[in-house]
Amino acid sequence: MASLYPEQYLTPVSTGDIRNRYKPNYKSYTTSQIYDLDENLKERKSYRSLIGLSPTDTYNLIGLTIIAFFVRLFHIEHPNSVVFDEVHFGGFASKYIKGTFFMDVHPPLAKLLITFAGVLGGFDGNFDFKEIGMDYIEPKVPYVIMRLLSGILGVLVIPIAYLTIKLSGFSTIAAFLVANLILFENGLITQSRLILLDSPLIAFTAFTVLMWVKFLNQEKRPFELWWWVWMAMTGVGLGLTVSVKWVGLFTIAFVGLSTISGLWRLLGDLRVTPALFLKHFIARALCLIVIPISLYMFFFVIHFAVLRNSGSGVGFMSSEFQQTLGGHGMQDMPLDIAYGSTISIRHENTQGGYLHSHLHNYPTGSKQQQVTLYPHKDDNNLWAIDNQTDPEVPFSETDPNWIYHNSIIRLNHIITKRRLHSHNVRPPVTDADYQNEVSTYGYDGFEGDANDHWRVEITDYDKSDPESRERLRTLHTKFRLYHVITGCYLYSHKVKLPEWGFEQQEVTCVKGGHYPNTIWFIESNSHPKLPDDAEKVNYRKPGFFKKFLELNKVMWTTNSGLTDSHPYESRPLSWILLSRGINFWSKDNRQIYLLGNPLVWWASTFSILFFITAKLIFLLREKRGYKDHMDGKKEHFESWSGLFFMGWCLHYLPFFLMSRQLFLHHYLPSLYFAILLIGVAFDLFTHKLSFRNQLITAIIFLVASVYVFTIFSPLVYAGPWTKTDCQKAKWISTWDFECSTHLDNYEDYLNSVNIDFRESDNVSNITEFSQESESTTGIAFEEQPFVKEVYDHDEENRFEDDVDQDVHEMIANEH
Repeated sequence: MASLYPEQYLTPVSTGDIRNRYKPNYKSYTTSQIYDLDENLKERKSYRSLIGLSPTDTYNLIGLTIIAFFVRLFHIEHPNSVVFDEVHFGGFASKYIKGTFFMDVHPPLAKLLITFAGVLGGFDGNFDFKEIGMDYIEPKVPYVIMRLLSGILGVLVIPIAYLTIKLSGFSTIAAFLVANLILFENGLITQSRLILLDSPLIAFTAFTVLMWVKFLNQEKRPFELWWWVWMAMTGVGLGLTVSVKWVGLFTIAFVGLSTISGLWRLLGDLRVTPALFLKHFIARALCLIVIPISLYMFFFVIHFAVLRNSGSGVGFMSSEFQQTLGGHGMQDMPLDIAYGSTISIRHENTQGGYLHSHLHNYPTGSKQQQVTLYPHKDDNNLWAIDNQTDPEVPFSETDPNWIYHNSIIRLNHIITKRRLHSHNVRPPVTDADYQNEVSTYGYDGFEGDANDHWRVEITDYDKSDPESRERLRTLHTKFRLYHVITGCYLYSHKVKLPEWGFEQQEVTCVKGGHYPNTIWFIESNSHPKLPDDAEKVNYRKPGFFKKFLELNKVMWTTNSGLTDSHPYESRPLSWILLSRGINFWSKDNRQIYLLGNPLVWWASTFSILFFITAKLIFLLREKRGYKDHMDGKKEHFESWSGLFFMGWCLHYLPFFLMSRQLFLHHYLPSLYFAILLIGVAFDLFTHKLSFRNQLITAIIFLVASVYVFTIFSPLVYAGPWTKTDCQKAKWISTWDFECSTHLDNYEDYLNSVNIDFRESDNVSNITEFSQESESTTGIAFEEQPFVKEVYDHDEENRFEDDVDQDVHEMIANEH
């Protein structure tokens, strides 16, 4: 096996060791003596800074970047209304500016960058982005500069891809080809023109790969300045990538496996001493583990610092977490709980909602009053504890009636005066033999029955409060409620009720269900007879690390739970074939539809298949004794194509293991690696051709890809498109972009523009007239816009807390 250190620059450690161990002398060797690639490949590598490229490469980079700015940013102000998931990520920027807490499954970096762009543009956070199609112009939202963030990052991917191929030792033509294929890839363009997260994700992924390529080029000059620089910058790239989306974990795996492979080679080099190997290991751990984790946590420090106030999403977090948010603090509560106490009961699991009831009945089953789990504080969460044995026993301050383990109680709903109840009736949603319905039941003059009886079983307690082990104590005691008659336990899970239950969580009584879902604790407590100086208790406010861990756990749990169907979801097998896209926006006979450039997409898929086939052929030929040197380039092709293929696999194959909602844009990081492989395949196919023939081959491919790009460009830029051209572009029947909404010919679009101009002129005349009237009469007629709240639930962001639909006026009227 070839050593990482040239033999002539190693000095013997022990002259008596037949294995001839060596230690490196770092200051003696030169670059030309390190690399054993042929001279042609050596000239294509840059070992230190990115400066020093040939004039051709410099001109190519400048030209490509200028064209990329035009292609990515062309009419980026159109459409001037909310598109697809701008609903969510623009809305998150609004909440950042207002400092109100929200819950999202993605880490905060990209959302913070979008917010920063909005602040630079003067965004005040008053626009809520709640509905696709909402107008940006009238409320003066600086949406263009917010989109420019994605656009500029999308532009940077092109020169990064060029440098990645070039610095991997491949030809200038291959680098130019790859950069142009990314430049004219419709899907990547679409994602980089909107307020979305995928453009930052791909940009940081590409940056990380480039930095790792630079490090691998410097790998044989360990512990020198640039060796440290490129490895540290790789760690920075990893931190940025995983801080945008958790897809960055796949990028970490990519660099991690490559690192393990390098360390394994070092371990097998008998001239590397154990101390030197340990030094290599520590250096990689610092740069590729400590730096990414530190960056990831740093962005959460900013996240928590900005979101200081309570807001949507607090229901996902524990009460301890909520205590750190302004406007959500809880006053100190009496620690002791007795019969007659008014309490709120909180679920230990499933983000800890409150046991809740309201004046609405189940539509099936017993048709009694609903009992649910509700994430917000509300008077309908309050229950009074009755002593079922002797409800008339008075409370004594000197000898109170505490509630001990195995005490049998009844819970009386304060607002509706009905008791928590269960019976042998199947729940309306989870209709299973081991599940019973839970309701509240009762009426004036009815004293209840045995189906209202629940036995308290204490399961855990606060070790600092030994009494909480024996009897119920606020916050300190965890317990289960056992239904005496049917033998089931009060239970809740993530299943939500339909609209008739306001999509609140289902509460049932289960026999043998998931144990953590039967655990409850008491959060608030009051009793009219308790003295003012009674012992009080409150939540302990967590520090940063506890909040950080809790939020990431909730993000993981919520992300895994996104299993609902969506009209534009797709599975991984369809991605490599580009079977379908995603409808982003449709209005005024135009549309934005996420669809890749079919030629680029299918060529990238072919490059994957070509790599696998070529590798198998080489293995078989080697097994039969054939020597395929390919002019000394075989090892070079295999190593770099293997690296990019590993990146594709790690960013693609894990999605087959996921049951959550998936969409075409989840494939985009894998697509980047697949396009890099096109450059490798191109050089492999054409390495024996002359430069002129290589150039002609690349130009033919590029012209074809640009032509295909123009065919589908109306779906990128929401441009005019006729029904006929739209139908012609439906190369695959599963592409479900809508053609019937387009006009019959392009002249009709020009006429519609003229009509819009005339209407705008009329509006301006009306405005001038109203201003004149105001100046003469002193009376201004201010139009009050009609605002319709619509909560969009596209893709993975279905996390706005459900609004409880209890009709408090009905309750007030009833009383």
